[in-house]
Amino acid sequence: MKKDPTLVVLAAGMGSRYGGLKQLEPMGPNGETLLDYSVFDAMQAGFGKVVFIIRRDIEAPFRSTVGKRYEGKIDIDYAFQELGDLPDGYKSLLDGRKKPWGTAHALYAARDVVRGSFAVINADDFYGTDSYRVLAKHFEACTSHGETPLCMVGYSLDHTLSEHGSVNRGLCKCKDGNLQSVEEIIDIERDRIGTILGTNSSGKEITLNPDALVSMNFWGFSDEIFAPLERHLIHFLKHHGKALTAEFYIPSFVDDLIAQENASCSMLRTEASWFGVTYPGDKPFVQSHLQELIEAGAYPSPLLV
Repeated sequence: MKKDPTLVVLAAGMGSRYGGLKQLEPMGPNGETLLDYSVFDAMQAGFGKVVFIIRRDIEAPFRSTVGKRYEGKIDIDYAFQELGDLPDGYKSLLDGRKKPWGTAHALYAARDVVRGSFAVINADDFYGTDSYRVLAKHFEACTSHGETPLCMVGYSLDHTLSEHGSVNRGLCKCKDGNLQSVEEIIDIERDRIGTILGTNSSGKEITLNPDALVSMNFWGFSDEIFAPLERHLIHFLKHHGKALTAEFYIPSFVDDLIAQENASCSMLRTEASWFGVTYPGDKPFVQSHLQELIEAGAYPSPLLV
């Protein structure tokens, strides 16, 4: 019997650069959030469950403002990213630690509530209808061939920038339809003449190709990923856990899987447009594009009836 995939939503961040809990920020004409559009697109593509990864301190407003929107429409569950949710033997690293451990650690929090194939997205990004359909088809193909899904939906770098400040992206190298490596590039923005610049993992400023594929944290996994995820989390804690600001990212985790364990990660391409809200100035742009999609018939308004 076919089991519908799950949508896992990374929603634990407060959005410090944005200045508030941007996961709850109204963007659509009837108060819809970007998250509402993501869940809607996932449901249309055949996803049967959504898991929100949040923090305990935002649980009440998140459940009442976001979770209740989907009651009766899709199965809902929650997982909680907590600083102390670490493998045995690593609790001592909590001394002085205030910063979250990163997106891969957030995914680790969902290990007990996710089964089968699942997608991972950011709560505050718009990925587009086609991307969910592409991923759902990939899951179906993996199931029919008895394969375990490990994949990423990639976007062109120049379609993911903000006019209001720098962004961080996972820069991808691909070969024969497979992801070869992901490098976290930070402080990406255009200079005065339009050249895209960023800082690589060695701290060097580099020039970036606008057509380069980047990770927007839209991944496809199965529940079998949690065993290697814990192994790599332990490795991260051993080598970086004492650094109070070090974070364990999903792109870095997948990059290590490919390099160290000979894993094969399919690169899925989508025709969908991506946009998101990193800074307050991004909001009018997002609202305008959502309205254009509604007028084109891509979405009903109101979205969730």
